[in-house]
Amino acid sequence: MTKHAIWGRWAVAALFFINGFNMGAWAPQIPQMMERHGLRSGVMGVLIVMIGLGAVSAMIFAGKLIARHGSRRMVMVFASCFIPMFPLMILAPSPWLAIPFLFLFGAFGGCMDVAMNANAVAVERHMGRAIMSSSHGFWSLGGFIGGALGGQAIASFGYDKQALGVALICAVTLAVASRFIVNDPPHAAEAEKPKARMFPRVAILYVLGAMALFSMVPEGAVLDWAAVYVKAELGADLTRQGLAFGLFSGAMAIVRFLGDAVRNRFGAVLTLRASGIMGAVGLIVASVAPSSEVAIAGFALAGIGVANMVPIMFSAAGNYPGLPPGSGIATTTMIGYTGYLLAPSVIGYVAQHVGFRFTYGAVALLLLGVASLASKAAAADGVKA
Repeated sequence: MTKHAIWGRWAVAALFFINGFNMGAWAPQIPQMMERHGLRSGVMGVLIVMIGLGAVSAMIFAGKLIARHGSRRMVMVFASCFIPMFPLMILAPSPWLAIPFLFLFGAFGGCMDVAMNANAVAVERHMGRAIMSSSHGFWSLGGFIGGALGGQAIASFGYDKQALGVALICAVTLAVASRFIVNDPPHAAEAEKPKARMFPRVAILYVLGAMALFSMVPEGAVLDWAAVYVKAELGADLTRQGLAFGLFSGAMAIVRFLGDAVRNRFGAVLTLRASGIMGAVGLIVASVAPSSEVAIAGFALAGIGVANMVPIMFSAAGNYPGLPPGSGIATTTMIGYTGYLLAPSVIGYVAQHVGFRFTYGAVALLLLGVASLASKAAAADGVKA
């Protein structure tokens, strides 16, 4: 393991932190924007959707650009475009003028997401061991710090200075990290192979994408509806409502930092299979819980299980033989995030008719499906080759 690879590992961690920090800092700005512009929740929901639409629509183009130019160059381009979008969308004088910046915030953020995951695969190859789960842990850490301190920063300095401060912190972090980002060669030749020869390899990406989707749906289900479930059906007070997602998210963040050691020890397939089963058990416990305390414990167990599933899928897509990492990750990410964006509304609709207990039980089946397909992610262990 070279010193260059070690520094590259911390550089890619900084990229994940920047991306998560921006997303976390956006959360406390939402109620401020609603109050400032007099927006109803429905209109604000439409504005928020623009971020998701931007991300999903741009990801596939990111894969092609990364294949042609390499992840190092493209992650610098995407990150440099992503960082200023945050203050631009916050400082826009009207919500309608903010729409293009919201879309571009999602688009460049999504493209940066693909590029930094592709670069993490390159670092894994240089180091000869897994680092993807802990990289996602840095994303979670960035999101936590951005969200936790963002509200206080707005209260102390104002929404405008918080937005400019976030951009400044991210720009400085990117400038420092840029010297150490691992350089991986372009894969243009692989990206331009005839489609007939590529089809069997591309098909597996759709399987991995579906597995990522099934792994992301539970996260969206807990994020948006766990507090509602424990309040409406289990009578939880405000504190326990917050714990329903808080412990799930906290467990995910902690386990992601431990996940690489587990995966290096037991391999991607076994780790993924055990994770899927554990996550499913957690959701089943939450769905049949007699009290909010038991449900919250179930959600925490589900967070432990879900934590390392998506990172393994991304490693598998980025290491799949004969495919450029950027294209593989872009396809898998695009499918996965589409489910993440659509899941909350679908789950809300289903729960309205059959209740949250049945809904969370059904979501648990998705994780069992991923566990049954765990062998499809065997390429993730290519980092040890």
